[in-house]
Amino acid sequence: MAGKKKEESLQVSVKNQEQWDEMMAVKGLTVVDVYQQWCGPCAAVIRLLWKIKNELDDDLLHFATAEADSTDALEKYRGKCEPTFLFYGGGELVAVLRGANAPLLQRMIVDELAKEKLTLEQGGERKAVKDAGLVDKGGEEEEKAPQQSEKDEGILVPDSKSYTVAIIKPDAVAHGKADEIIMKIQDAGFEILAHEERTLTEAEARDFYQHKAAEACFDDLVQFMSSGPSHILVLSQVDSSASVVPAWREFIGPADTEEAKREKPESLRAQYGTQTLFNALHGSEDSDQASRELAFFFHNFRTASEIKQDGMEECVERTLALIRPDAARENREKILSQIHESGFKVALQKEVMMTEEQVRQFYSQHVNEDYFPALLQNMTSGPVLALVLARTGAVQHWKNILGPPETNKAKEEHPDCLRAQFAVEDESINQLHGSASPEEAEEEINFFFPKQRTLAVIKPDAMEEHGEDILEQIRGGGFTVTRLKEAVLSREMAEEFYKEHRDKPFFDELVDFMCRGPCMMLVLTKENAVEEWRAMMGPTDPDQAKATCPDSLRARFASDILHNSVHGSSNQQHAEEKISFIFGDISTETEPSEGETDQTVKGDPLHSEPQSPPTEESPAPEQPA
Repeated sequence: MAGKKKEESLQVSVKNQEQWDEMMAVKGLTVVDVYQQWCGPCAAVIRLLWKIKNELDDDLLHFATAEADSTDALEKYRGKCEPTFLFYGGGELVAVLRGANAPLLQRMIVDELAKEKLTLEQGGERKAVKDAGLVDKGGEEEEKAPQQSEKDEGILVPDSKSYTVAIIKPDAVAHGKADEIIMKIQDAGFEILAHEERTLTEAEARDFYQHKAAEACFDDLVQFMSSGPSHILVLSQVDSSASVVPAWREFIGPADTEEAKREKPESLRAQYGTQTLFNALHGSEDSDQASRELAFFFHNFRTASEIKQDGMEECVERTLALIRPDAARENREKILSQIHESGFKVALQKEVMMTEEQVRQFYSQHVNEDYFPALLQNMTSGPVLALVLARTGAVQHWKNILGPPETNKAKEEHPDCLRAQFAVEDESINQLHGSASPEEAEEEINFFFPKQRTLAVIKPDAMEEHGEDILEQIRGGGFTVTRLKEAVLSREMAEEFYKEHRDKPFFDELVDFMCRGPCMMLVLTKENAVEEWRAMMGPTDPDQAKATCPDSLRARFASDILHNSVHGSSNQQHAEEKISFIFGDISTETEPSEGETDQTVKGDPLHSEPQSPPTEESPAPEQPA
């Protein structure tokens, strides 16, 4: 009874035209929940309306419920089933919202109240609207109202904020739990930057879950996700600049609902999921996946750094640049200087001596052209400098400053372009290469900078307190975790794993330490993975790491040289040996990912030997890895 009284005191109840006319005469902004007699008002928003009322504490803000069946002014709303909120100021309709979209409803209430107060203070005219969702008696659609839409406005988040994609799946939506879940999300300190209700097509569901295509349940998952509406949200954290991804994944709980109920009974999946497939909610696994999922659902999502001065959105992309042998010998530094001055970041760089076979493979579409013999001779005459360039609009911008591919045309029509500036006398082949499209860029980047594997180990000292933090930093660093295994090493296994240290005085102590608790073994995949992981770990000695690499994992989490949190392979050959030792004979063509799916990892067409020379993992003279 107390709850009912509370609701009645919040919203004025309108059930006839006379009460409607009285409500329209009230000064300020009135938000009306229009409902049908058979279904009643939208109970899901009551908690939100109380929250807004208490926070704003404004006498000019009023809430009401109105029964369409018995109110003449709402005749056209009869027979509708979708929740509808009408915003009135001075008796005029100023905004309309359909659906119980809690974040948008809250934003519209705040915005429309501010507009109404400004109108009352300054005496201006209100901008009345018509409800675009109604049809007049003649059957023609009325003039469309300028309803607010998050998608129309674009989504802007500060660079200091992290974000993730959340999905309230069809099972939870079908059971009427979406609004309840949204309230809990907000109460837990998450900020909803975008919210859209949509039903995925089967093709969209297949594309979105393509990374799970090898799993046995893939077809069932696709059918389920396209079976009804979902709520797609972009989340950040209100009072934190830390990564929102692990916080959201912790909040929703394990994917297996039985595990969630057993180990995380307060999690959303424990409360709303029924089985692993129907587990109510989705969350991005890492920051990279969050970015991909944002691009999938919200094409107008942008961070502050992605907005150009003219206000247009453009995402950072990559392109491949090649400085051919003659230019690399004579003008390498000048060209690199101009690249930096043009706003590019050199993300990856290497010198390569290309064989005839490699040139034919890379330029397979050009082998039958008249100029190919000259191109082949040029590309095999010395080291080629390969670069991955990154900036907004990288592909087109690099093509623009390169100029025409024909050297004579470049000199005559675009004398300031790079191909004109660095042309070689009596050489018909231009000295610089650029990718033709973003798709071609990624293929060419993979040719020169193929994905590499390395072994990473989170040691027993770091597992209990810092394991999740380390995993999050790994994913945030652009690594793909293609294999993961948690295990307590037997003494025999630890001795074999560290066999290269068998004659060192610290060997027994190292083995004892590695056997004392669970480790996490990971296969990490990324361009230049070995060196990238070593850089992320930092020096073996934590004191040295704190002095020279304060943001490294060992600087942050290690306590001493023995208990130094993480292990990494010293070179690619060592990495492959250790991966084989821990995980067996994993094919580099297809290997299961963290979620037991297969992921293709292409081989390196440019190297048959390890790319990086062997280095000692430990400082001299004797130090455990």
